[in-house]
Amino acid sequence: MLLTSLNPAAVAGGADVDDAVRIGGATLSRSDLVGGATSVAERVASQVGAAQRVAILATPTATTVLAVTGCLIAGVPFVPVPADVGAAERRHILADSGAQAWLGELPAESEGLPHIPVRLHARSWHRYAEPPPEAPAMVMYTSGTTGLPKGVVISRRAIAADVDALAEAWQWTPDDTLVHGLPLFHVHGLVLGLLGSLRVGNRFVHTGKPTPAAYAEANGTLYFGVPTVWSRIVGDPDAARALSSARLLVSGSAALPVPVYDGLVALTGHAPVERYGATEALITLSTRADGERRPGWVGTPLAGVSTRLVDDDGAEVPHDGESIGRLELTGPTLFDGYLNRPDATAEVLTPDGWYRTGDVAVIDAGGMHRIVGRESVDLIKSGGYRIGAGEIETVLLGHPDVTEAAVVGLPDDDLGQRIVAFVVGAAEPQALIDFVAAELSVHKRPREVRIVDRLPRNAMGKVLKKELS
Repeated sequence: MLLTSLNPAAVAGGADVDDAVRIGGATLSRSDLVGGATSVAERVASQVGAAQRVAILATPTATTVLAVTGCLIAGVPFVPVPADVGAAERRHILADSGAQAWLGELPAESEGLPHIPVRLHARSWHRYAEPPPEAPAMVMYTSGTTGLPKGVVISRRAIAADVDALAEAWQWTPDDTLVHGLPLFHVHGLVLGLLGSLRVGNRFVHTGKPTPAAYAEANGTLYFGVPTVWSRIVGDPDAARALSSARLLVSGSAALPVPVYDGLVALTGHAPVERYGATEALITLSTRADGERRPGWVGTPLAGVSTRLVDDDGAEVPHDGESIGRLELTGPTLFDGYLNRPDATAEVLTPDGWYRTGDVAVIDAGGMHRIVGRESVDLIKSGGYRIGAGEIETVLLGHPDVTEAAVVGLPDDDLGQRIVAFVVGAAEPQALIDFVAAELSVHKRPREVRIVDRLPRNAMGKVLKKELS
């Protein structure tokens, strides 16, 4: 059962918790969740039906929690819509998904769809049969960095498999209190944070904005954050030290800079767990609660997941910790394709069913993975060499006068691509070029360093490298 912690019989048998969910100023007990979400399920099932989809404005509120949970109980796929999405993108998501109604909060522009409100204090104890595992749970839209966003169809089986594998890797139990302040329209905040908590049965706290003070006051045992969040926490030593009583700090959605990693170790006493995933495959790699944690490395495959590295010709790349290849993977967490886009689905799946992640990586002899970055922007081919931008960025971030760094390959008539670093900090460009040349092979040094005030980032803290030129 996908929502194992929301079994009405378990609640009736004394398994209720007064503060199962704290979000948006509201606190829901486990019986509130069961009764409130089942009431939502009844309204959705009667007005829409399991064969259709509903759109949910994914704000960090109790309304969103009950809307999402109600859909899962009723077996109605939902489409999480970012609250800050632009009008054109919202219209595309609604039209492409075929959503039949808005469930819960209503945006300023409803695009003519009917509205099914969520009544926070309504309760029902109707029993619903568990939908089949292969049934779609949601359609989550990608960020659209290569065109209009595509709808990723994610099954109930994939979510359950992913949460169970992460629970094993992170020793995640009902005794945990999971804290984060991340959006509920991405895998990190929604699937791992909310749905993971519903399945595992732990307490869940959403802080609203993920500020250092909010994290410090939450008294959690398990914290999720993106690198920007952890960087700000390291910059607030008192808040960081307050997390020393936690059990596990988890970072993802982008590479965690080594200085931030080291700062967390020094201030909290915890080496953060790093993990890797994608909307199309959920989380597939992670370091473990009981295993090695190495700055800049995202661990080993989760249970049931297999990975491989291939070169431009499709030949497998050795796992020597140095050779760069295209990362492909397979396993039970894979998506069921892009909605209405068989052509796009075929482009990212190999003939034998492996998912082409679009990322480049290295794997060492022990199976540890390091993500170099996106093949389109982070694999630089310069002077006949294949160079990973992430390796250079890691070195630059180790310089005391650098606070942020992004490395790209720009067209060059002689080299094919020349390495250009965009840096936030007070260092002199030539000093940084010499610094990298002393730490790495000389052909990996930037040919140019540009000092900038800021790097362009998306809502999850990822640098938008295509805007750097």
